[in-house]
Amino acid sequence: MNVEMKRILIILFAVTGLWSCEKDEIRAVMNEGAGTNITLSAPTLVLTKDAADSPVLTVSWAAPDFGYAAAPSYLLQIDKKGGNFSKAYSTSTGAALKKEFKGSELNAILLNLGLKPDEVHLLDVRVSVVLSSATTIVSPIASLSAKPYANVLDLSSPWGVVGSAYNDWGATPDGPFYKTTQSEVYVAYLTLKDGEIKFRKDSGWDVNYGDTGANGSLEAGGDNIKVTAGTYKITMNLNALTYTLEKYSWGIVGSAFNDWGATADGKMIYDPFSDQWRTIITLKEGEMKFRMNSAWDVNYGDSGADGVLDAGGDNIKVKAGKYLVTMNLNDKSYSLLPVSHLWGVVGDATPNSWNGPDVVLDLDYSQYSADFDTKGVWTAKGVVLKAGEIKFRADNAWDVNYGDTGANGSLEAGGDNIKVAAGTYDIVLDFSGSTPTYKLTKK
Repeated sequence: MNVEMKRILIILFAVTGLWSCEKDEIRAVMNEGAGTNITLSAPTLVLTKDAADSPVLTVSWAAPDFGYAAAPSYLLQIDKKGGNFSKAYSTSTGAALKKEFKGSELNAILLNLGLKPDEVHLLDVRVSVVLSSATTIVSPIASLSAKPYANVLDLSSPWGVVGSAYNDWGATPDGPFYKTTQSEVYVAYLTLKDGEIKFRKDSGWDVNYGDTGANGSLEAGGDNIKVTAGTYKITMNLNALTYTLEKYSWGIVGSAFNDWGATADGKMIYDPFSDQWRTIITLKEGEMKFRMNSAWDVNYGDSGADGVLDAGGDNIKVKAGKYLVTMNLNDKSYSLLPVSHLWGVVGDATPNSWNGPDVVLDLDYSQYSADFDTKGVWTAKGVVLKAGEIKFRADNAWDVNYGDTGANGSLEAGGDNIKVAAGTYDIVLDFSGSTPTYKLTKK
């Protein structure tokens, strides 16, 4: 064998050895025995409000054995039984091998998955072991049975805000004050005009408070309180007979809505029935964040895309569509739930006549349920109508519209126009029954 042949054989042996090592390394990374099993502290759960602040479930798992030193991270996911995890709740636990859930946290997760309260549901739980952007090992699925509770609170109070700055001294309903965790301390979230306000009980003048001296103290029957236009958080403390007015609003900003503030932020509305902030909004493909008072001093994003809000966190990526957006400042959770249609009232009795834009209807959150998109109740309060006719329609267009053929309170697709007399109305569009209905309550 000549020298040149020996060199060729040596090179071939070296290449073969390297290929063998490379294949062994790949087999070690993808070793089928590297999976991990999940342990649930309570595979069957009945959630209650009494245990809202208590730990109710711990999901844990053992560190996989890869046969070599690895530093994985873990992604825990919960989905409806038989789901494909494309719309699952997901949260990163970093290097931690467990995740503990409080009752209120898990209940919110289940409701956001579209599960009905007070019913038993089966769920799938899994853990993804993330080694790199290209290498993930998924655990076997563990089964969880859980019954969520209805997350509807009663924060109503007999107190309200009245005045030229809000409702022309009672021409429309007073702005509601809501209960807080402190007895006799109430809060209202209102948009006011330049003008004056007072606080009164039961929408009457028998018990009312103003501020004689404009010093922040409340006096029975006191002077009107002067305010400038803006959106406020108003706190009334009847223990100390004091009040505060704080500029306060939450909105959605981003390339997905208003080009990061080129126009007004998407206004969010306080929902006292769940103590959260909500809005129904149309978004473009892009990114968004939540911010307070249309400024960047206080803003939230989501670093890690785990459904948990982080102060100053990363932008939240969204796809184009209509959404019910919910922000919970108690547990720093948020959700974007797809909505098929945005509903409104159109007609020559409305301010913009038959061409629109329509009078906007919002979801009635006191009757909110998991199937809100098809069975929701939509409302608008204090709508001023002229003598004329109206109809209900979706998305400011005529593709989907309802009228009332027979004037019997039930709605038919493409039905007759609904005649109304001039006045101020509370309007209800109700899809909760077998057929849609409506109510027009004159104030």
